[in-house]
Amino acid sequence: MSAEETSLNKISYIKDSLSSGTYLQISRMLNSLNPADIAHFIESSPPKDREFVWQILNKEIEGEVLIHLSDTLQKQFLKEMDAAEVAEVTGSLATDELADIIQRMPEAVIEEVLSSMSIQNRIRIEEVLAYPEDSAGGLMNTDVIAVRKNHTLDVVMRYLRMQGSIPESTNKIFVVNRKNDYLGSLNLNKLLISDLSLHVGDIYEKNDKAIMVNMNDSEVARAFEQDDLISAPVVDDHRKLVGRITIDDVVDVIREDADETLRQLSGLEEDTFSKTTVAIKSRALWLGLNLITAFIAASFIDIFKETIAQVVTLAVLMPIVASMGGVAATQTLTIMVRGMALGQIGRTNIAWLIRRETLVGLSNGILWAIVVGFVASWWFQNTLIAQIIAFAMIFNLLVGVLSGVFIPLLLKAINLDPGVGGTVIVTTITDVTGFVSFLGLASIFLL
Repeated sequence: MSAEETSLNKISYIKDSLSSGTYLQISRMLNSLNPADIAHFIESSPPKDREFVWQILNKEIEGEVLIHLSDTLQKQFLKEMDAAEVAEVTGSLATDELADIIQRMPEAVIEEVLSSMSIQNRIRIEEVLAYPEDSAGGLMNTDVIAVRKNHTLDVVMRYLRMQGSIPESTNKIFVVNRKNDYLGSLNLNKLLISDLSLHVGDIYEKNDKAIMVNMNDSEVARAFEQDDLISAPVVDDHRKLVGRITIDDVVDVIREDADETLRQLSGLEEDTFSKTTVAIKSRALWLGLNLITAFIAASFIDIFKETIAQVVTLAVLMPIVASMGGVAATQTLTIMVRGMALGQIGRTNIAWLIRRETLVGLSNGILWAIVVGFVASWWFQNTLIAQIIAFAMIFNLLVGVLSGVFIPLLLKAINLDPGVGGTVIVTTITDVTGFVSFLGLASIFLL
């Protein structure tokens, strides 16, 4: 049986045993799992079970479990710990991991945690904390191995042996001068197979790509993806080596960005097993906003109430126009938000996107207008109503795709996140446009 299957079986047993009271056995099995599996188990459990699992965790692995939890759960557990406890459970964490956790604590607690550390660790943490959390500086680790190019490979090898161990995910050693200016990197593979009498300067890769310390973490992730990096040096504006970023840090960024995008598209800040009160509060705001937009759409329907009263058929058909426009708008909005999140959309290609979406909206509008027109004509035996709904659908799908393009651009221009509330805005636009175009044409041609 593989290690993964063993972990899954243990997790399944723990879930089944939580209500049985065999706590001692649960504790032994839980603490034998790796921290990532424990974190996943906690996030997959209801609130009461989460609290119980956290209480029976061994102190020495709490820090490792914390770094695998979502931001929301990290804050929840950290809120219940004092500075001494935080310092105890996070003592073995890497600098970047500890910095991530500290940034989620109240300012007063941060000071206490820092003061309880050794001077060396405190300096390293403060270097990372000096940068925004979503930047390369906030993401980096300061545990770097650096050598000079005039050293022989034999000296480098002896230096590495003296260290006893090297930092995780180390695939290259960084080369600097006496002023700590970054010059390039020495691949470990080259170091191992080259003649030890050679100098670092003979085989190192000059001007190997470095990450600027103020680069956004999403841009860092793209750089790792494009260049298939395992680790990369981080330099400041003066090309001084200040740290390094490894692939495991980037994977965390990608996962967090994907999770954040899904939350933004829905407007929710809760996780799957949030407390009932948290879920109510999180969803109530957006339901209230949606209700306001529904009343706006209803007010436009009210303008045409006399038309609807005389031609009841319109009440049956008008949701179709609004619904199709809403779906078209949401499809385009999703494409735009994703493209903007990946940094793919800019001044050079936005005109092409607008033309493409216009063509898509018109083509789908005509296609489905013909289908709906035929169905309406057969259903109500009225070709005029069929023509009216067909024209209204073409217009609304065109408006839908264009709003899906321009709304996220507008939100970004005024420094609002394009993913937050975008769906509510574009569906309101297509609802209003659909009702006004359909009922307006009906008022002109049927009455």
